[in-house]
Amino acid sequence: MNHEPETSPDTEPERPPTIDAEVQLLTQQLQAAHKRVNELAHAVQAGERDRTEFKERLTRERERMLDVEKGKVAVTLLEAVDQLDLCLQSADSSPLAQGVKLIREGILKKAEAVGVERVELAGQPFDPNLAEATDMELTTTPEEDGRVVLVLKAAYQLNGRVIRPGVVKVAKYVKAASA
Repeated sequence: MNHEPETSPDTEPERPPTIDAEVQLLTQQLQAAHKRVNELAHAVQAGERDRTEFKERLTRERERMLDVEKGKVAVTLLEAVDQLDLCLQSADSSPLAQGVKLIREGILKKAEAVGVERVELAGQPFDPNLAEATDMELTTTPEEDGRVVLVLKAAYQLNGRVIRPGVVKVAKYVKAASA
């Protein structure tokens, strides 16, 4: 009689216990290595995201600083426009006055080319973010209460930010006196 253990084709021969322990140890090490690779990959991705966000923030800050500097230059030009306006108020229709008017319009066109916009204040409700009220005019019309009735100095914006607030006169409603 044959005393060999029977093995079926479906079963594997038994391995020595040291090989099973070694396979288990190698499997654990492989899993740990995969986990570490995933952690490092996530760290690299996070670093790339941070770098991209930093570049975008730096670009936004640079653009904001450029807008601030453009605004400073524009305010200086607008002060020159105000001086030209004063000249034109007292001038007649002489060729010199026409030349001053052309210079004024040229400066305003150049300011508009870099994004400076004049804010229309006349007839609008008074907004302290856009203008400074230096005078008040009494009115008996309730609809005019709080509205700008006279612009003494125009307001200007650059990219939606006020670079120079206007100076205005605002209407104040007063009930008409009955006699």
